[in-house]
Amino acid sequence: MQHAVGSPLPPPHQPGHGPALGWSPAAHHPGAPQGRVPVPPPAPVHPGPPPHPAPPSAHAPAPDATGHVPPPAGATVPGAPLAPDPATTTLAVLLIGPAGAGKTSVAKYWADHRRVPTAHISLDDVREWVRSGFADPQAGWNDNSETQYRLARRTCGFAARNFLANGISCILDDAVFPDRPVVGLGGWKRHVGPGLLPVVILPGLDVVLERNAERTGNRRLTDEEVARIHGRMAGWYGSGLPIIDNSQLGIPETARVLDEVLARSMTSPPKW
Repeated sequence: MQHAVGSPLPPPHQPGHGPALGWSPAAHHPGAPQGRVPVPPPAPVHPGPPPHPAPPSAHAPAPDATGHVPPPAGATVPGAPLAPDPATTTLAVLLIGPAGAGKTSVAKYWADHRRVPTAHISLDDVREWVRSGFADPQAGWNDNSETQYRLARRTCGFAARNFLANGISCILDDAVFPDRPVVGLGGWKRHVGPGLLPVVILPGLDVVLERNAERTGNRRLTDEEVARIHGRMAGWYGSGLPIIDNSQLGIPETARVLDEVLARSMTSPPKW
């Protein structure tokens, strides 16, 4: 029997709800009795033995005794803190190394190629602001050199704090000796702050001598002085500070390694 023209259509089937109460799909088919057809109640479920649990998938982690299911390896947990990115985080970095290590060139390159504003603060440049009575490094160490370095470090530290307070990262470079902790790292920590990240650049002596020979002016030292400074810098080994041997690395490659070292230092700061 067909539905009469104009008669109301049966209610649509909604996913997840089953047939509408009092309506059977049989009413759609010719020959089915007209009117509301009662839907029989579901058959009773007899209790039986509980089903065996499905074996865990080879790819799904097994829960522990508390019911916690650990995420698969490499998965990102929503809400978990992410490791800071040294390329975009405001940082204060102290690059340590002997004369000829390339620390000034690396510091300039690193500051130039970051995605956030970064200042390069060179201790030697600040020292050379003193025009009359300048302590010439080639003349050896004396009281004037001591005073000039102390004033330059204090000035650099003030500049670094000023940059950081305005959201600008900074990288400083200095030949800090491990056997003078109060004047060296201790002084920089007081001037800049405890968040300063020190990194040592220490290539081989032959590389340092070769690079020093390419220098001009009062920044070029004698081979004997370079060897003496390099020998004192070897005390950084075993100090806990990260050390980069850039003997076989160019400036861009050293800057990339510096980023990797800083990422580790930000996650687990060195003890100094």
